[in-house]
Amino acid sequence: MGTGDGRTSDGTATPSGGGGAEPPAGGRGPRLRGWRGILVWGGIGAIALFALIQVIPYGHSHANPPVTGEPSWDSPRTGVLFTQACGDCHSHLTTSPWYSNVAPVSWLVQSDVDGGRSELNVSEWDRPQDGAGDVVEQIEGGGMPPSYYTWMHSSAKLSATEKQALVRGWQATMRRSPPIGGG
Repeated sequence: MGTGDGRTSDGTATPSGGGGAEPPAGGRGPRLRGWRGILVWGGIGAIALFALIQVIPYGHSHANPPVTGEPSWDSPRTGVLFTQACGDCHSHLTTSPWYSNVAPVSWLVQSDVDGGRSELNVSEWDRPQDGAGDVVEQIEGGGMPPSYYTWMHSSAKLSATEKQALVRGWQATMRRSPPIGGG
């Protein structure tokens, strides 16, 4: 029989090694309770969910389709400005940063690229481009490129002078090389 100090009445050590609390009935160790348990199990669940969503394939393929047609830019500068500020979403020349491989960010990036290409795609200039007529309004109104994009891609943030040059160059390009079906 134990004496409470981890030894039996004859002085030998108890089977548990003594000195500490015995495990509860059933042989299990102490359970996490209260807020600490909620935080630990919540964290484990969040990590498991994060790992699980990585297997969803949407947003994992970063292969760019072939370029089938491009505008005849009025100047190389216009082409560079457009590519710098708009090309990742409005062409088949998308560059994929490291975070575009991690869900759920990969889903947002893929959605933005798909949406941008469906509105205007300068890599398919041989097809109708319904959004081509809205480019000037979007640039001047500050809608494009979106602020969340320029926050992550500082090179896409154009100065006022660069915006003016892009607008003038886009207008000249549209006169010189409009997309099939207008725009």
